[in-house]
Order: sequence, then structure tokens, then C-alpha cells
Amino acid sequence: MADVHPDHAQLQSDRIYLGWQYLLLHPDPGPPPKRPSPAEEAPAAGDGPDPELLRRERLQEDMLNRPVRFVRMFMLALTALLLVVAVAGYLDWSFALLGIAAAGGVAAICAYAILQGDRAVKYRVSEQQARADRQRQERDRELFRAQEEHAQRYREWQEVKERHDRQLNWYAVAVPDEIDRVDVAGGTLPGWSALITLLGATRLYSGGHLTVLDLSEGAIAKDLIELARKGGDDPLVWVLPVDLPRLDLGATLKPEAFADVLAHVVSVSEEHRTTRDLSFDNAILERVLEVLGENATISQVTAALRALAQVGDPRDDLRFGLITASQLERIGTLFGRGVSDRVVIERAWALESQLRKLETLGTQAVRLPPARLRVVSMDRQAGVFGNRVLGTYVATALTHILRQSPASDRPWYHTIIVAGADKLRGDVLDRLMDACETSRTGLVLTYRSLTPTVRERLGRGHAAVAFMRLGNAEDSRVASEHVGTEHRLELAQLTETISDSLPRLDGGYTSTIDQLDDGGQERAESHADLAEDITESTEWGRTADKISETERVLQRSREFLVEPHQLQQLPTTSVIVTDATAQGRRVRLADANPAILTFPKTTLGELEDVRDAVLGAGHQENGDGEPPPNLGPPPPRLDWRKDRQ
Repeated sequence: MADVHPDHAQLQSDRIYLGWQYLLLHPDPGPPPKRPSPAEEAPAAGDGPDPELLRRERLQEDMLNRPVRFVRMFMLALTALLLVVAVAGYLDWSFALLGIAAAGGVAAICAYAILQGDRAVKYRVSEQQARADRQRQERDRELFRAQEEHAQRYREWQEVKERHDRQLNWYAVAVPDEIDRVDVAGGTLPGWSALITLLGATRLYSGGHLTVLDLSEGAIAKDLIELARKGGDDPLVWVLPVDLPRLDLGATLKPEAFADVLAHVVSVSEEHRTTRDLSFDNAILERVLEVLGENATISQVTAALRALAQVGDPRDDLRFGLITASQLERIGTLFGRGVSDRVVIERAWALESQLRKLETLGTQAVRLPPARLRVVSMDRQAGVFGNRVLGTYVATALTHILRQSPASDRPWYHTIIVAGADKLRGDVLDRLMDACETSRTGLVLTYRSLTPTVRERLGRGHAAVAFMRLGNAEDSRVASEHVGTEHRLELAQLTETISDSLPRLDGGYTSTIDQLDDGGQERAESHADLAEDITESTEWGRTADKISETERVLQRSREFLVEPHQLQQLPTTSVIVTDATAQGRRVRLADANPAILTFPKTTLGELEDVRDAVLGAGHQENGDGEPPPNLGPPPPRLDWRKDRQ
């Protein structure tokens, strides 16, 4: 299980890193819970009755008592009238007293009724005030309970928020070194540059050796070269055909193997040629090399083929020392006369016309210093066909060297990357795959398009397959069928945003071979931090500060189905990685941008390992199955010099 502690996290030499997977194990909890606020309260109990309530009650009582007041006033007036009439002598006092008593009694009853109404008003007001006090007290109790619940919810939200803010965002996407090969289908030159920089840097740091055969003519390994120099290595870079005289690849091959290499080089322009045709060319070259002897150069082979094909004046080759008189005589008797002569002459002529492009091979070989990174590239200003010839020669020569080498104790200790492998013939690729598998050499093949030759070999054997942005609908359809359209993948908004502002691949490679006559290159100062080296020496890393600032804002992601139109719109650095495991085939979406290694929330552990480690720790510490907060470590300081054996 991977250790995600920041002091312990290290690159694993048994892992092939292909990118970084974005995933939030703990979703954003959203805004904090709203604090309950007390409603507008009624007056306190000691403040007296509510004036507004008292006014309303009195108004209502006055309306109800208005007829009674009229009756009371009438009776009082009648009493006064009877009294005045009796005093004036117009009415007998017995009758007057009887009327006064009756009218006064009615007036007294009305006054008592009005007094009772006033008391009822005060009682109702006091009752409503008491009810309001009880309601206010209940509201206070409910508010207190709500505030306690809010405090608990806020503490829980704060824990979840802290867990979300401190969790890891980017997890390493790697395949085990039990995989024999990685096939990368589709992609653009900047995307390939990102993937090769990441993959190559992690292999070099793990103590391995790396050979890059760049057939893309896009200088996709420039950042990797600068990164290796920053780490203290002196990469060797050949730019063909300019550095062809100093390329000694294949110089130690036996004549039989050398003849096989040259036969495949010639076949690069003849896709229709069968194994029988190759064997015929191989037989001609083997016999020619038998005549020339050991350590024959390409220029000697082409001179012998000119003599065999009866092209030009052999005396010129004799004068330049490319062939001797005895060799010329033996070449003339290699094959019989008659119809077969014409066949041999035609093939010898075709062989000579193709191999002339390699005549300067190894003519100025120099002693090369040891290097853990070797890059063989093609000059984009050279001819397209000539570059295919040179690429086929390098690939075939590497195949024979691997076939003669013992199997490595460490898989992927030596890794070969062929960028633009779709420019090689299918049989050349097959032989290279078999040689790498036998010698336990890691092999990464990148294909710009899914030609029929590529489709037959994509993922064949024990290989992982990675899909990048695909150019046309047919390639996208094939890729979606290979991956499976039922998969939902999560794409970070950061990946989409950064892909719109990727650095362009300007210029080409600078050869290091022509500088070896001056005593070799000056060795760069060794650095101990891979993340720092990426920041300082690569185009990806030089924008890391800006990317990091963007990452703080862009925390969103979206899901998409693996469908053809989605594969045509993948961001430049996105890689869909598929590989087989004991639990079945895995499908993961990664971002190959090497600058992600410099982010503070990036881990070298894989998602499954980190998730198992966090959940396991949660079960042990909490005992209730609740995982603790995921404290995501910053990327560790990676010692480039460690394990450099």
C-alpha cells in the first residue's frame, strides 16, 4: 500500500507514471449553515400593557357601550327634568320621586354596565399580555435550542469543510512494470511533449536509462532534455542526417544482422513487399557483406551494390578505396548468368539507391561519454522519405542490439520511446516489440493516427493503451469501442483551461554530438528537487505559478461518456489510460501535464492506494467506520541523484 505521508512519499521504480487523475473524495459542503436570528419580540413583562393593544380593546368596548351611554345620558336627563318639574310645583312629589327613582335606577344600571366593560377590557388586555409573555418565553427556548443545533451543525460543517480544503486533488496514474509496453494513440505534439516529459523524468529519477527515437519532427523531448541537464545528466542528442557520421549505432552488429537491418531499411519505401522479398534482399546483402568482410561500412556496401548492378564506373570506387580489385572480381561472380541476372541487377540497383542515404553513417565516430538519456531525432528540414529511412534504420538496429543483450534484472530499467511509430512498417514494429519484451526493456509507442497497421497491434500482448485527442471520426469510433462507451470519466476544469494556453513547440533540437570534440559538455549542477527542476527548466513548469493560482479558483469538474465526439474534443494533455488487472480492465482519465507535480495537493500515490489507506486509518482510529480528514501532502522533495546505479 502506498504511503501518502509527505515525508515518506517517493517515486516507485516499479511504476510507470502516465499522468495525474483529478478527483475529490470529499465533496464541497457548500456555504455554512445560516445562524438563526430572533424574531421581533413583544414588550417585556415589566414594561406594562401594550398601548396599541389597549387602544384597540378600548375602541372596541366604546363601540359596544355607545347605546348604553346614550341610555344612561337620557335617564340622567329625565331624572333632572323630573326634579325640576317637581320643584316648580307642576308635578306632585310622589310621582316625581317615583320617576326619579326609576330613571336614576336605569342610569345606575347603565353606569355599572359601562364599568364592567372597562374591567373586561383590562382583563382581556392582561390575558393577551400574559399569553404574549408565554409565547415569547417559548420562542426564547426554541431560539436557544436552534442556536445550540446551529452550533453543532456549524462544527460538523467546519470539520467537513476543513477535510475538503485539505484533501488531495491530484492522484498519480501509473501502470505496473509488469506491463511490457504502453501504446499511445492520437494526440498532438504539445500533448506528446507533456507525456514524454513526465514519463521520461520519472523513469530517469527512478534510476533508469531512456532512449527516445523522435520521428515526429516536432522536438517533443526538448523539455525532457533540459530537465535531465538540470538534474545533473549530460544527454546525448543526435539530429539526423547532420549527425549521421557520428552515429555508431549498429557498428558492432554481425554481418547477418547488419544485412537484415539494411534489408528492412530498403523496404521502407515498398510497403507491398512481402517476407519473401525481404529474404531475397537479405540474401543479396549477406553475400555482399561476405565479400567485404567484417566491419564493412555503408559506403562500401553501396559501392559493391553499384558494381553488382553495373551502375557507374567501378574505377571511381577503386580509386577512393571503397572496394578492392579482388572484391570487385568476386562480386561479379556471386550470381549466375541469364534471367536471374536481371532480377539481381534490378534489386541491387534498388538497394543501392536507398542505402545511399546512409553512406555517411559512422564515418566520424567519436568516443561518447556515458549518458542516461539519449535522443535520436530527425531534422524537420530534411526530406520526409529520407527521415523514414533513417528512422527505420535506428529502430531496426536497436532491435538487433536488444536481441543480443541479456534480459535485464529490472523491468523498464532501460526504456525506449518511439514518437511517431506509425511511420514504421508493421514488421519493424513487431520485431521491436518482441525484442523489448524478451530483454525486459520498457517500450512506449505513440501513434498520430490509427492506421490499419496500428489497429492490428494496438494493445496486443500485455500492454497498456492510452488515448489522447483523436483527429478524425473513424479513429474516435475505434478508440471508443476499445475503451467502452459505458465509462463515465471526470474531467477537471483546470485541464480544459490550461489546454487552451499551452506552450508551443518552437525550434528544434540542438545536437550535443558535435560538441564532444571540445572535451565534452560542461556538466550541469545537480539539483535535489524534481518539482523545482520542472518549474525552472520546462515550459510547463515556468507557468506553474499561474497554474497554481488558477487551481485555487477552478475546483470544478464535469463528467463525460467515452463517445467519439468527446474523444475528438479532449484537452491537449488529457490521457485515457486502460490496462488489465486481476480485478478486470481499468479505465482512468489522467492529465499528463508535468507541472501538476508541483501543485501542493498532488500525491505520488494512486487513487486506490490512497483511498484504502485513508479509509483503513479511519477504521482503526475512530472505530466507527468514519474516515478522518484527508491531510493531503505537498509533493515531496525528490532527489534526482538517489538510486542512480
